[in-house]
Amino acid sequence: MERFKEEFIEFMVRSRVLTFGDFVTKSGRKTPFFINTGNYSTGEQLFELGRFYAEALSCKLGKGFNVLFGPAYKGIPLAVTASIALHTSFGHDVSFCFNRKEAKDHGEGGVMVGAKLKVGDKIVIIEDVTTAGTSVRESVPLLKLNPGVEVAGLVVSVDRMERGTGTKSALDELRDEFGFSAFSIVNLNEIIEYLHNKEVDGKVVLNDGIMDRIREYRAQYGV
Repeated sequence: MERFKEEFIEFMVRSRVLTFGDFVTKSGRKTPFFINTGNYSTGEQLFELGRFYAEALSCKLGKGFNVLFGPAYKGIPLAVTASIALHTSFGHDVSFCFNRKEAKDHGEGGVMVGAKLKVGDKIVIIEDVTTAGTSVRESVPLLKLNPGVEVAGLVVSVDRMERGTGTKSALDELRDEFGFSAFSIVNLNEIIEYLHNKEVDGKVVLNDGIMDRIREYRAQYGV
């Protein structure tokens, strides 16, 4: 596993974004692990988060894109911080844009903020975690209202590796449906491999008991 992935896993634990216990997902599934990116709350955390996204984007796509799109609301800071990190760490200066939840009815109007999309733009959608892929399916038609643009990919922070709306994972469904690259900074297999019975700041957060519960959860919902 690449070192930046190991660092990202520890970063999520220390930021209390990746936690283990008893939770219920938005879809109603009872899960022994939870990823709450709403717990990122400081400038330092946002700076580091952008660096991890930039690493994943550069490893997977190189410089094969020039715009980041962050779906409102959680995707907005992700697009901003990742674009900064791509410029400062990789010399890749990309534009960013995001949507409004409601169209602006004065001034220039419209639902888009940031870069004015143009013919030839290659756009990557940047998300926190996708389960059913709803926001992505809303974003792609919105972006394609701009003639001549290409949606080149989707990046999320964590792939939970569980079924989406059918038998495939959410990322696989989106990859097949739209024909673009869909990937994560880390996936659940990598998290388990790295964290199982490992101390982070003197504490084991993924012990044998929780590991057994994760196996049961994956037997029911995993792919």
